[in-house]
Amino acid sequence: MKNIKLVVLDMAGTTVDEDNVVYKTVQKVINEKGFNVSLEEVLAHGAGKEKHQAITDVLKACTNATDIPTVASEAFANFKPTLKLTYAKLEVKSFPGVKEMMEGLRSKGVFVVLNTGYDRSTASSLLLKLGWETGKDIDGLVTADDVTNGRPQPDMIYKAMDLCDIKDSQEVLKAGDSTIDIEEGKNAKCGLTIGVLTGAQNEVQLKTAQPDYILPSLASLPEVLGSNV
Repeated sequence: MKNIKLVVLDMAGTTVDEDNVVYKTVQKVINEKGFNVSLEEVLAHGAGKEKHQAITDVLKACTNATDIPTVASEAFANFKPTLKLTYAKLEVKSFPGVKEMMEGLRSKGVFVVLNTGYDRSTASSLLLKLGWETGKDIDGLVTADDVTNGRPQPDMIYKAMDLCDIKDSQEVLKAGDSTIDIEEGKNAKCGLTIGVLTGAQNEVQLKTAQPDYILPSLASLPEVLGSNV
C-alpha cells in the first residue's frame, strides 16, 4: 500500500450523525404509497445509494409493487420536500472525535473530501448545520449530482481525486458505513477501504463487502493509518 494522500469519507452515518433521518424519510415516502417496509429493510437495500435508486431497490426487494418505476418516481418526488422540512428542525452533529481526526489528517497534508449519495442541496444543508466550510474544514464535497454514475461505481471517488490532483487511487482511502461505500472504494481500486459501525449497517453486513478494516468509528482511523500518511 502506498502512502495515503486522500481520504474520501461518506457523510450520513460516517462523519455526520443525523439519526438515520434520511433513511427514515425514505421509509416514510415508500410506506405512504401503501406499503409497510421496515427501517431495517431500507438500510439493508438502500444504504449509501443515490436516493431515487435507493427507493427503487427497496421497492424491488421488499414489496409486491407492480409498476416500480412509477411508484419510485412518485415516492422520490415526495422525498425531497419531506426531507427538507425534517432537516429544518433537525439537530446535526459530527460523531465524537471525527472533526479532530479530520483536522489531524489535514495538518499532515492529507486531503479530506466528503462524498455522498445525497444531492448537493441536501449535502450543503448538512454542512451548513455543522458549520463546516470547504477549504477550511474539508478539501471538497462530491455529491450524487456531480457525477454520471452513483455508487457503487467509482465516479465520485475519481471526482474527488481530480479535485485534489491525486493520480493514483492506491493513495486514496475510502470509508463509509455501508457495503456500497466499500464496493465503491474497491471499484476505484483504492489503497484502503474502511467500514465504520456508526451508521446504517452492522459488522456482519459490512463484512460481506470485505473491507480492509471495520472500525467502531472514524475517530479510530489514525490508528489504522499509522505512518502511512
